[in-house]
Amino acid sequence: MSRRILTLLSTTALMALAVSLPAGQPIATGFLDRSITVDSADYRYQVYVPRHYTSDVQWPVILFLHGAGERGTDGLLQTEIGLGTALRRHPDRYPAIVVFPQAPAGSLWLGKVAALAMSTLATTLQEFNCDPDRIYLTGLSMGGHGCWNLAYLHPQRFAALVAICGWVAPNERHPEVIVPAEGGSPYDQIARVIKDLPIWVFHGEVDPVVPVEGSRRMVAALQAVGGTVHYTELPGVGHGSWDAAYQSPELPAWLFEQSR
Repeated sequence: MSRRILTLLSTTALMALAVSLPAGQPIATGFLDRSITVDSADYRYQVYVPRHYTSDVQWPVILFLHGAGERGTDGLLQTEIGLGTALRRHPDRYPAIVVFPQAPAGSLWLGKVAALAMSTLATTLQEFNCDPDRIYLTGLSMGGHGCWNLAYLHPQRFAALVAICGWVAPNERHPEVIVPAEGGSPYDQIARVIKDLPIWVFHGEVDPVVPVEGSRRMVAALQAVGGTVHYTELPGVGHGSWDAAYQSPELPAWLFEQSR
């Protein structure tokens, strides 16, 4: 095991220990190890708690869905890319509790794995003092695909959605569907359900992994039904559009203005 991972494990273990300290002692902050049991199986995940967290204030919550490269069982990889990186570099821009579930190898944010993500969110809402009207959903690549799915399944749960370089329609690599094929265009079906949700979509213009056309079509479908959607297409950028998105000051400023 690498020294970096050992350090992360030691740090998060100490943070988790602080949560059980008697009343009046400091509450653990930073990236905290958590686990949840779903259908008799245990899953590790992380919860980020801002350093200024106090239990007498209701805090916004972000549910972050990682991409395909962070799948696994270690409970750590999903914090090392995208929003996790932004939190480490610019913590003051994100005064929120952030939930980082981890999808098992070979899975997508569909079905039982989508339900797992919602279970980690529900557990976090019980553990910390959270604002039920400011719960946000975001994800990148495979997680962007998962965002469209969870928003479609739970349109009343979230106050805003940020989807980064995700796909919507089934393709050769991923034939799985979010909505029934017999219902017509998946873009139109999803747009009709989530049109009242404030949305910001990011995608790299020359993404070689997830074609930008999918995001363009999803944005057009939302605009066609009167949805509130911002679209940022990054010229000359490939698949890694999440760094520009999460590390920009404009995104968190916009996000935390949104409320159900």
